Amino acid sequence: MVRIEVCWSFATCESHKSPIGGRLTLDENVGSRFDLPLGKIVSSTMWFSTLILRNLTRRRYRSILTLLALSTAIACVIALLGVANGFKKSFAEVYSAHQIDIVVTRQGAADRLSSSVDENMASRIGELREIQHAGGVLLETLSLEEKRVYGIPTMGISKGSWMFNDFRLRDGAPLGSQGTDASLWLGVHLADRTGAKVGEFVQVFEQNFLVEGIFESTSVWENGSMILPLNKLQELTDRQGQVTYINVMLDHSQGKELGPQAVKAIQDLDVRLLPLATGEFVKSDTRMQIASAMAWMTSVIALVIGAIGTLNTMMTSVLERTKEIGILRAIGWPRSKVILMIMLESCGLAFVACLLGSGLAMALTWGLSQSSEAKGLLQPTIDVVTFLEGWGMGLGIGLLGAWIPAWHASQLLPTKAFRNG
Repeated sequence: MVRIEVCWSFATCESHKSPIGGRLTLDENVGSRFDLPLGKIVSSTMWFSTLILRNLTRRRYRSILTLLALSTAIACVIALLGVANGFKKSFAEVYSAHQIDIVVTRQGAADRLSSSVDENMASRIGELREIQHAGGVLLETLSLEEKRVYGIPTMGISKGSWMFNDFRLRDGAPLGSQGTDASLWLGVHLADRTGAKVGEFVQVFEQNFLVEGIFESTSVWENGSMILPLNKLQELTDRQGQVTYINVMLDHSQGKELGPQAVKAIQDLDVRLLPLATGEFVKSDTRMQIASAMAWMTSVIALVIGAIGTLNTMMTSVLERTKEIGILRAIGWPRSKVILMIMLESCGLAFVACLLGSGLAMALTWGLSQSSEAKGLLQPTIDVVTFLEGWGMGLGIGLLGAWIPAWHASQLLPTKAFRNG
C-alpha cells in the first residue's frame, strides 16, 4: 500500500530524494516493485528549477553531446550570416568610401558588375546640372601568377580622376600620377599577401608592370584590390572604350533631394542606362543575393540537424523517466506542468547552446578575417541583429525539438506509467 501526502509547496515539503515534489510513505514491497531507492529518504527542499537542472545533469554525456551539436548549428547560422553581412558591407564601402550617390550600369545586364557602358557617357553625365563628379570604372578580376595570388579585384580608373582623392597613400607615387601606362597601385592588404614593394615589377598577362605605390582605403574590399590606368586595363581585357559602371557624386549644394531628378536626367541621356541609388544598387546585386541565399540555406540545414539531435535527446529522456512522470501525475501534477518541465529542459539546453555557439561563431569569423585568403576581401560582420537571428533560431529549435516529447509525457496515465516503467 502506498500512502501519498501531497505537499504543494516545494520550498517547505520533505521529499523523497527522487524529484517528485511530494512527501511519500512507501512500504518495502511497493518500493522494490517500483525500484525506488528505499533507505535514502532524506529531508530536502526541491524547487521546480532544481528539478529541471537535475534532469539535465542526470545524463551528463548525452546532454554534452546535444549541446555540442546544437551549439555547432547555432555557430554556423551566426557565422554564415556574419560572413554574408560582411560581404555586403565590404561591397557597399566601395561606394561609401568615395561618397558615391548613384551608380550607373547598363540596362538588361544579367550581372551588373560585368555590364558595359560607353566611357564617354561619364563626361556627358558630369555635365548635368545636378552632378558634381562622374567617373567611369572598369572592374575585372586578374591574377599575379608569379606571386601565386589569384582572383584579384582590379579597377581601371583614368589618371587624375577625382576618385583617387579618397585613397591614402602608404608608399610610393600618388595614385593616378602621370607615370607610364605599365604601372599599377596595390591595396595595403594585397601588398602584404604578395610581398610586393614599391619599385618592383610584377607580371600581369605576361607583361611587366611597375608597382608605383601602395594605398589604403576605408573599404576592406579596396584594400585587397589593385588599380591600373583605365586605358591599359581596357587594352589588357580587350574592352576598349568601355567601363563597367559610372560612379556619380551629386552636387548637394543645390539641395538635398537631388537623387530622383538626377536619375531621371541620366535616363533621358540614354534609355539603355540604369542609374540606381548606391544602397539600391548594392541590395539588388546578384552576388549579394546569392551570398544571402547560400548563407540561409546552409543555416537551415544546420538547424535541422540540431533540431533532430534535440528531439532525440528529449524523447529518450522522457522514455527513461516514464515511471517518474507517472509519479508526478499521481501526486497531482497537471498535464500543463509536465509539458512546461520538458519544454524548459529543452530551452535550457538551447540557451546554453546559444551562448556557446555565439562564442564559437565569433572565434570562427575572427580566424577567417585573419586568414591570408580572406584578408582584404571581406570583414565578417556580426551585429546585434545577427545575434538575435541566431538566438531566435536556437531557442526555436529548443521549443520544436521538445514539443513531441512534452506532449507524449503529458499523455501518460499514472497506472500505465507504473506498469510500463
